[in-house]
Amino acid sequence: MNPSTAFARVLVDELLRGGVTDAVLAPGSRSAPVALALAAAERSRRLRLHVRIDERTASFLALGLAKASGRPVPVLTTSGTAAAHLHAAVLEADASGVPLLALTADRPPELRSTGANQTIEQAGLYGGAVRWTADVGVPEEGREVAQNRYWRSVVAKALITATGALSADPGPVHLNLSLRDPLMPGDDDGDALDGPWAGRPDGAPWTAAQAPPGFSATAHRLAPRTLVIAGDGPARAAHGLDEAFPWPVVAEPSSGSWGGPAAVRGGVLLLGARDWLAAHRPDHVLVVGRPTLSRPVNALLADPAVTVETVSATPRWADAVRSSTRVTSLFAGADGSGADGAWVAAWRSAAERAGAAVDAALDATPGLTAARVARDVVGALPSGAVLVLGSSTPVRDVDLLARPRADLTVLANRGVAGIDGTISTAIGAATVHGGPAFTLMGDLTFLHDLTGLLTGEGEPLPDLTVVVPDNDGGGIFAQLEPGEDRYEAGYRRVFGTPHGRDLVAVAGALGWTASAVSTPDDLRAALALGGPRIVVVRTDQRAEARLGRELRAAAAAALRG
Repeated sequence: MNPSTAFARVLVDELLRGGVTDAVLAPGSRSAPVALALAAAERSRRLRLHVRIDERTASFLALGLAKASGRPVPVLTTSGTAAAHLHAAVLEADASGVPLLALTADRPPELRSTGANQTIEQAGLYGGAVRWTADVGVPEEGREVAQNRYWRSVVAKALITATGALSADPGPVHLNLSLRDPLMPGDDDGDALDGPWAGRPDGAPWTAAQAPPGFSATAHRLAPRTLVIAGDGPARAAHGLDEAFPWPVVAEPSSGSWGGPAAVRGGVLLLGARDWLAAHRPDHVLVVGRPTLSRPVNALLADPAVTVETVSATPRWADAVRSSTRVTSLFAGADGSGADGAWVAAWRSAAERAGAAVDAALDATPGLTAARVARDVVGALPSGAVLVLGSSTPVRDVDLLARPRADLTVLANRGVAGIDGTISTAIGAATVHGGPAFTLMGDLTFLHDLTGLLTGEGEPLPDLTVVVPDNDGGGIFAQLEPGEDRYEAGYRRVFGTPHGRDLVAVAGALGWTASAVSTPDDLRAALALGGPRIVVVRTDQRAEARLGRELRAAAAAALRG
């Protein structure tokens, strides 16, 4: 067996021993030994393999698989720019704490810095975005026993590091795989891994991690007027925010506690109502996860009159405005005997009044708007569904307007909040979920990842419905400073960016069933059909911006009343 083939089979075998159940690859020549080993593992039903022609799409598919499952997922590329296309997903995995394994095939050292075809400096390519990186030594003839131990140890360390088994800090890992010719197996190599390439007995990993003891956060007395801000993050960060937790929680949809019993609907509307907040401002704010969606949240955290405490199980806690006075480990509860009951009741009552006001305003608006789509999609989904939200307007609309639901799993790429790879992330999450899955994203987010819709022969698609409010461009900018009337001369060209495409036709050209809907009843009917399916709703950027202002005004008026 040639060294490259032996290495690839050992690598894949050790990945499987370490808990890998899914892997993604984009085709290439230099990566052929590992690709063939992955395909052999799929044939033996030890692995589920996903193949994509576009490395960026492949990486975000792996991200979605890992995000939804919590298990490490490798994505394999060939050398050169193929490896560079993983960088965006690696950055997202870094910021979101997702165990993504970037496996990049490379030329051997003697071909680097020589002008050899398809060769770049891949070692350290992702910089500080990975928890660990290794430039794995070239497999060599005659060193099977020593290299087997080395290869297996490297893979085991990569998995332990990626999952955060010892650090409680999961994230991406990069293994750069230098391979020499021959890259294809010999005719008599078979598929077996035995002899000098054997692993530990009984399928055990080469190195097993002893998980750290459970975090203990001693229950402590919080201030009577304490507000919890729950940002994007793993659900475990919100442990303790259960039925017994007395204080109100303003939770982002992808926080893991958005539908919890302590969460208030549209809490950002309350934080943005200055008059109401002046009378009901918290004295203490407990931050769980990484809040990224709302300026009113950042304004509250920056208020010097408010004491801020951060909860983090890892050394990577969020403190964007540098206001936290204390950082504690995983929050496991608090002494609620001192909660100000009248103040808590005022928050809950205000959230219901604001929610009723925006519901009335949405229902009175003719047809479908992006804001109504966000609210209605959440309300119409079947219990147990997974919902992936695009990182532009949709996640903010859901945050502001939808009634939180505890029976949904809501995910979003909020680590670095890019719109790239959202379709692929949603397909990965839906594949892991195995039941009805939905994703809500804007038209530019949809167009940005069209190759995510392109699947090859034999590649299954999950039950995924993609809902796209189409405002013909970058509608979020109409709701920000660039959308102000004084900037109208340059808005359409550099912010509005109209694409002028029929998204139903685009989706159909890529083999997906697609339709356009224009009424709430049509939307509900389309959501009930199941996927794979694309549902497009035409909207207007400027009208959406005006409606957003009207909804905030309606909520503020309800709070004054």
